[in-house]
Amino acid sequence: MNGSEPQRRAPVNSTYAQTFSACAYVLKSLIDPDIPVNAGFYRLVQIDAPLGTVVNCTPPAPVVGGWETQVRLTDVLLKALSPAIPDRIPAGTKAMMCQMGFGGTSPRTDELYAYYETMAGGYGGRVASDGPDAVQCHGQNTENAPIEETEINYPVHIARYELVDDSDGAGKYRGGLGLRRDYLFDHEVSFTILADRDRWGPWGLFGGDDGEIAHYTLNPDNEATKLGSKVTVQLKPGDVICVQSCGGGGYGPAVERDPQLVLRDVHEGKVSLERAREVYRVAIDPEAWAIDEAETEKLRSGR
Repeated sequence: MNGSEPQRRAPVNSTYAQTFSACAYVLKSLIDPDIPVNAGFYRLVQIDAPLGTVVNCTPPAPVVGGWETQVRLTDVLLKALSPAIPDRIPAGTKAMMCQMGFGGTSPRTDELYAYYETMAGGYGGRVASDGPDAVQCHGQNTENAPIEETEINYPVHIARYELVDDSDGAGKYRGGLGLRRDYLFDHEVSFTILADRDRWGPWGLFGGDDGEIAHYTLNPDNEATKLGSKVTVQLKPGDVICVQSCGGGGYGPAVERDPQLVLRDVHEGKVSLERAREVYRVAIDPEAWAIDEAETEKLRSGR
C-alpha cells in the first residue's frame, strides 16, 4: 500500500484491520473459498500499509466511512490481478457501502429517532455470466431493508424502490443493475449520505463498458438538486431524497453478447430498445418483440 494518501480529517479512513480484511478476502476468494479461516490462513497475508495513511489510520482519525475505502480497496485488488487470472476476476462492482442515515423528532411519538441503512447495487460481469442485479458486494454482509418494515418502524414513506434500467455496464456479460430508493418525509429531518461512485462508475474489463455512476438527488421530480456522495442536508416536510446506486461493469465487448440475452433483458425491462440497438447492436421489432435478424447482422457487421 506504499503511496497511499495521508489519513483525512473526513470520515473515510480505513483501519489496519479493515485493510487486512480486504486483502484476506481477495486472497481467500481466489485461492479456495472453502479454506478454513484460521491462523494458518492468515499467516499467508502480509501487508505493507504505512501508518498514518487512509489504509492504516491512527487516532483521532474518523473511521465511520472507512468501509467505503475498504470495499473499494477490494475492487482495486481484484482489478490488479485480472491480467494474471482473467477467468477468476469480475468487472468492477458497486464497491461502496452506500450508507444513508436520517433522524429527527417523530411526529408519531414526539420522540427522537435515528435510522441507518446501506443500499445494494450492481455486481460486475464475469467470464461466463452476468453480474447479479442489486446485491451487496464483497465484504459488506448487510441485508435489504424491506419497505414494510421500514415504514412501520420509522416516520418515512419509501416512494420508489426499483431496479434502474440501463444502468448496467454493457458487455458480453453485462454488469448488474443499480437500485433507486426515494425517501419522502412529512416532517423536518436531518439526512446524511456517506457513499461514493458519483464521478466514476465501476470499470469494465476486457472490452466491457463501465457501469452507470451513482446519483444522489434532492426532490428529483420538482426543482431537482444534485447532491454529493458525502453530504448532510436538512429537509422540510414534503422533501424527497433519491438515492440511485451504480450499475456493475461489463465483461467483454458488448457486441459479442448473445442477442437472445439482450432480448430477454428488454422483455424484463432491464435494457431499453434504444440501448439494445445503440450499445449491444441488436435490433428488436417493437411490435413483435422479437429480434430482427437481418438488421442485427447489419448493425454488428458495421454495414
